[in-house]
Amino acid sequence: MGRLAIRPNRSRLTWLRENKNTHPISVTNAVSRVLAAHPGPFHRVDLSCSIMEAHLPELDRWLQLLAAKAVEELVFVNRPWPINLRLPATLFSCTYLRRLYIGVWRFPNTAGLPQGSTAFPHLLELGLCCVLMEDRDLESIISRSPVLEILTVVLSQNVVRLRFVSHSLRCVQLGFSCVADLAAVDAPCLDRLLLSDIWATEGRKFSTRIKIGLAQGLRSLGYLEPGRHLLQIGTTTIKARTRATPSTMVPSVRILALKVYFGTLNEAQMLCSFLQCFPNVETLHLKSDKADELNNATGEHKAMFWKGAGEIECIKSHVKKMVFDEFQGKQSELAFIKFVMERAQVLQKIDIISTYASCTTLEKNKLVLKALDSVKPASKNCQVVYSTHALLEEGGSWSFQRASDLSRSDPFEF
Repeated sequence: MGRLAIRPNRSRLTWLRENKNTHPISVTNAVSRVLAAHPGPFHRVDLSCSIMEAHLPELDRWLQLLAAKAVEELVFVNRPWPINLRLPATLFSCTYLRRLYIGVWRFPNTAGLPQGSTAFPHLLELGLCCVLMEDRDLESIISRSPVLEILTVVLSQNVVRLRFVSHSLRCVQLGFSCVADLAAVDAPCLDRLLLSDIWATEGRKFSTRIKIGLAQGLRSLGYLEPGRHLLQIGTTTIKARTRATPSTMVPSVRILALKVYFGTLNEAQMLCSFLQCFPNVETLHLKSDKADELNNATGEHKAMFWKGAGEIECIKSHVKKMVFDEFQGKQSELAFIKFVMERAQVLQKIDIISTYASCTTLEKNKLVLKALDSVKPASKNCQVVYSTHALLEEGGSWSFQRASDLSRSDPFEF
C-alpha cells in the first residue's frame, strides 16, 4: 500500500507512493478523499506519483478543490507517461497560487482566458519541467501574472521561442532545451538571465538568437556561447570585430558567464566582441568547451591572436575575479589567461579549475600552468588558484534552485 502523509496543522499535503505495486486507482481515490475532507487552506501540495491519463475527471476535481481551498504552492507531476497529457484549464482558477511547479504535462490552452484578465494574481515563481506548450501560452501566462519574479523552463518538449514583457520578472532560467529565440523585450526588473545547455535546431547550422532589449537592471548573464548563440543588443547583432558603441553595450551587467571553445579563431574573435558589450563586468566565469565535429576545427588557433588583441574595457578596468572552469591544459586556453593577467589592472583572483579523468591529466595541467610563473600581472594583488574536481556529466554542477535564489550574489558560483 502507499502512504498518505497529512500535516493539518501546517496545511501541507504530500502523497508518498512507497510501493511501486500500488494500483493507480488506490492512489487517486486516496488523494480525492483527502482533498475533499481537508478543511484547507493548503500551504503546499505535492502530487507526483500518479499516471493521470485514465483519471481525467478526478484531475479536474482535484484542481477545483485546490482552488476552493486556496492552495498557495503546488507541485504537480504526471509521471511517467504519457508526456503530452493536457492539464485542464481549471488550473487557472487556483488564484491563490504563489509558487507553481508542473512537470510532464501539456500546458492548458490560454486562448479561452478573457482578454486582459489576470491568470495568477499572486504567483511569484513558475517552474516548467518537460512541459509541452505553445509560445503564445507561455507569453500569455507571463503577461497575466503581474507579480511573477522567477521563471524556469527545463527540458522543454518543444522548441522555445520566448519574447517576454514583464515589469516584475527578476530571474529567467532556461536549461537543457532547444531554444530558437529568447528576447527580453521590456523587463526593467530583470536581474538574472541564466542559460544552461540550450541549443538551436540542427546543431550549429542555426544559432539561438538572444536579444537584450530594455533590461536596465540586468546584473547576471550567462552562459552565453559565442559559437552557438547569436547575441543581439537593441537592433544590433554582435559579430566578430563589431565595434563597441553605447548602443551595443549593456553597462548594468556585473557577472558574466561564457562557454567558449578556445581552439578556433572565430570563437576567439567572437569572445572579444561579446566582452566588449559588457564594459562593467566585475566577475567573469569562463567554461572551456570541448571540440566536436561541428567545430570544423583541425587544431588550435595560434596563441599569437591574444598577443595582438586590442584592449577590452571590462578586462582592463573592472574584472576583479575570473573563474576558468573545465581547464584542459591547452595552449589556447593558457594564452587567454595570460592576456587577462597582463591587462587586468584591478584583478584580485583567478580560479583555474580542471576536470580530470586521470592522474596523467592532472600532472599535465600542472606542468602547463607553470608557464604562468613568468607572467607579469598588471595587478599587484592578483592571486592564481588552481584546483581540480572529478569529471561530471554535462550540466552536472548546475542547480536551477540555487541559481534562482536571489539571496545568492553570484548565481554561477556553486
